[in-house]
Amino acid sequence: MNRMLIPPSEPKPPESVRAPIVYVKKPLQWEYKQIARDLNKEKPLDEAELNALGEDGWELSGIAQQSPMTYYYLKRQTEK
Repeated sequence: MNRMLIPPSEPKPPESVRAPIVYVKKPLQWEYKQIARDLNKEKPLDEAELNALGEDGWELSGIAQQSPMTYYYLKRQTEK
């Protein structure tokens, strides 16, 4: 009795998915703010102060320290 082996069918390659394209009509514009604190005379920004800044649209983007000074860098998007 002759038997013929039939190879299993090959799986189909997955269909490619195209990423959506998002067009931005105008470039984003930012404004920046620096808050400097002398830690010998003042306390650093606390949670309540940061939350108040956040409510006004400010986002903390960096902190630098050069004793005794601490510098807080904030940014927010403008509608210009």
